[in-house]
Amino acid sequence: MRMVAGPHGFFAIMLRLLLLACACLLLTGYAWSTASTSLSERLVAPGGVSPLLPEQRIAAALAALPNRSGQIRTPAGVALFWRAIDPGDYRLRYRYRGIGSDAAHPQQLDFSLDFSAPKTAPQTPRGTVVLLHGWMMDGDSLLPWALQLAQAGYRSISIDLRNHGQSGHAAAGYGTREAADVAAVIATLRQRGEVVGPLYLFGVSYGAATAVFTAQAMGSEVSGVVAMESFANAGRGIRDMLPYMLTIPPTDWRSWVAMQLGRWRYGHQDIDKVIAAADAKLALNLDRVDVAAALATVPACVLLLHGEEDRHIPVSHGRRLASASARARYLEIAGENHLSLPMRIDTLGTTVDDWFAQTQTAGEACPQPQLPG
Repeated sequence: MRMVAGPHGFFAIMLRLLLLACACLLLTGYAWSTASTSLSERLVAPGGVSPLLPEQRIAAALAALPNRSGQIRTPAGVALFWRAIDPGDYRLRYRYRGIGSDAAHPQQLDFSLDFSAPKTAPQTPRGTVVLLHGWMMDGDSLLPWALQLAQAGYRSISIDLRNHGQSGHAAAGYGTREAADVAAVIATLRQRGEVVGPLYLFGVSYGAATAVFTAQAMGSEVSGVVAMESFANAGRGIRDMLPYMLTIPPTDWRSWVAMQLGRWRYGHQDIDKVIAAADAKLALNLDRVDVAAALATVPACVLLLHGEEDRHIPVSHGRRLASASARARYLEIAGENHLSLPMRIDTLGTTVDDWFAQTQTAGEACPQPQLPG
């Protein structure tokens, strides 16, 4: 199946929305919400999925791939959806054609993705990689990474986090409660033979924080973690992100109207009070959801990736995470921001593949990743 993404193509739209949703974490869709929806309520639940996500086209792409899927109910009573893609030669060809890295103009992010179902005999997986998505998206939105990892020899398993995709609803935990869900799904899938070999976690933004908390909970069961663009502390991340989201220049009249409504509704709110209201609704102290503190106790090797030009979750978060653990390795990628970095499968794909492989032979020492060419 060949899918070429121009400014309005399927995967250009899909990943643009994926990354914007991961980046926006909290604010996406706020401006068009009803008058009764408070900002604190948007911190509590995503309020649906991105309305521009071409779900039918994603389904068509998945129909061309051999995969397995299902739901698992966790001890917390949340039904979580999962999808597995086996390793194989998908003849994946990926080309990134970014015109720029300006977060204010995401339509400039452009790439092509060409793949087909493997015609070779089934392969024994080198290990299993669990993929965790960002806010307002689902596991299928990480299909390009799932294919990249599957072609590298891993079984990729994507999971829809609670309140997302085909999974059930429950109080958000900014990675903490979600980690318990993910650990429960992994345990069940391992019993069924779906999780085989070394276990790795790969997360983007909200999913990256979840990956760190999952690795903390699962201890020695996890062999390695790739955490891309995670916040170091949930409360700090919200305080950094919301003001910036209200300063991004609009790209057309629709985004201009949305921005004006967003500034009118949310521009003068006291963020501390908003967070306190969300804390009460969630029965959770967001300022104590500390990914850096969790990372300090993770026994697995962790690769942290952050774009140097990230303004949604600034590089100060990545640097704090890097300093939290001697087992963390940090790459700060020049010229990339919160929207563009996860799209750089063309360069980061090899970096991630090689780093996972090195963790299998490095023993107690965590390997130092190479900067992408």
